[in-house]
Amino acid sequence: MSNREYPERPLVGVGGVVIDGGRVLLVRRGTEPLRGQWSIPGGLLEAGETLHNGVARELQEETGLTVRVIELIEALDRIFPDPASTADVPGGTPARPRYHYVILDYLCERISGEPRPASDVTEVAFVSESDLAAYDLSPQPLRVLHKAFALSRARAAH
Repeated sequence: MSNREYPERPLVGVGGVVIDGGRVLLVRRGTEPLRGQWSIPGGLLEAGETLHNGVARELQEETGLTVRVIELIEALDRIFPDPASTADVPGGTPARPRYHYVILDYLCERISGEPRPASDVTEVAFVSESDLAAYDLSPQPLRVLHKAFALSRARAAH
């Protein structure tokens, strides 16, 4: 069991949404949670690390890209229940989550590098907004990605 599983408190995660040429960078996760699923690149913030530095480090580690962190898109909860104890006891406390993250996703700009899978990522892909449905993303990251595309379009219009 990793120190990410069954945490005492929610863990702080950061994600970086890189839109380049009208397409967003997605990664296929190589570890739990979400092993084998497509997602926004990112990971855990380290002690003493700023949010922006954490996003930039995670993008470099997972994709090989150097990025400039632009602005916060959204903060969200990602709670993954323990599949063996998903039923809550009536009148009792909810089952203990297997994973619990508070994630801050940021819009980023690619400075340099070509995306490549690294660290705990098995695949990377640049995807247009109209093709996101083919990547079977859960509702929360999908919402973040649509917001990021809207922010990117608004920034380009100014």
